[in-house]
Amino acid sequence: MFESLGFENLTPRGASVILGLLIGLAFGILAEGTRFCLRRGLVGPKAERTPALALWAVALATALIGTQAAVALGWIGFESHRLLTPDLPWAAILFGGLAFGAGMVLTRGCASRLTVLTGTGNLRALTVLVVFAIAAHATMKGLLAPLRTTLGSLTLPMGDAISLGVLPGGPLLVTGLLAVVALAYAASARLGIKQVIAGVAIGALVPLAWVGTGLVLFDEFDPIGMESLSFTLPLSETLFWAIASSSVAASFGIGLFGGSVAGAALSSLATRRFKWQSFGSPAETGRYLLGGALMGVGGVLAGGCTLGAGLAGVPTLSVSALLALAAIALGARLADRALQGRDAQPAFG
Repeated sequence: MFESLGFENLTPRGASVILGLLIGLAFGILAEGTRFCLRRGLVGPKAERTPALALWAVALATALIGTQAAVALGWIGFESHRLLTPDLPWAAILFGGLAFGAGMVLTRGCASRLTVLTGTGNLRALTVLVVFAIAAHATMKGLLAPLRTTLGSLTLPMGDAISLGVLPGGPLLVTGLLAVVALAYAASARLGIKQVIAGVAIGALVPLAWVGTGLVLFDEFDPIGMESLSFTLPLSETLFWAIASSSVAASFGIGLFGGSVAGAALSSLATRRFKWQSFGSPAETGRYLLGGALMGVGGVLAGGCTLGAGLAGVPTLSVSALLALAAIALGARLADRALQGRDAQPAFG
């Protein structure tokens, strides 16, 4: 479709960077204003858990409906996407999900939340993201790659059953049921209208990105990957691009990360929430660095973060994405329980 848009001096990859910047800008503004974070809904202060999880549920329902509507219209398809690979790498997903969940408790935020916090002046978050990116890149192509290949070799043949769309009733019925469950939970939390609108807006960014990269910018002579909201691969790509930009082209993920930081910065400056923050002690520094490393390794093994495998992955109806999200949630709960048992003070704020 891209070749029909009439751009003469812009390639599909170049256009995808702009698309990533715009979607990231919107996500950064919305996520900063609502404190959008799955970790907060799972293990945050008790008074904040239900509304935080309800906001996430609204976004997920919107992403589900929008993504599967685009599939039904024939705009995009996930038949060859990595999340729907017939052989389920169960060991890598479980190990990675547990590691990622534990890591986001140690760092008090998942990759997307830390990206947003970086834009608000949080130097702890920025430091963790650097460690995250190094660990992720090492797991994909470096010293930790043998761990990825070893765990990835342990698979379960799923065939077409890798997608929930093969269940009775087909993908639209499954999508409807999942969306109803998510919205029912959100309704029980009685979110304010502004929160609901924000959740819908965040969720809508998922199909917008899928359609943007998979349909609007599709060019058979210069193809790019179909992508949506995710921060594991984009963080690794951003680190590598920052070091060698003269030999590495920018991508949608790099634009997404940059736009998210910029959006969060604009939102926090406009509302006077911008504040420089750093580590308070060596022990805190060590904990955050460990958490960042766990998330980097875990995000690669699990196939994504709470956004890549969760908010954007589940709408593909992938069993892999659902398993990764469940493992991340379990890892967070186990880590939270361990930290609470070690000392009397909660490990989050």
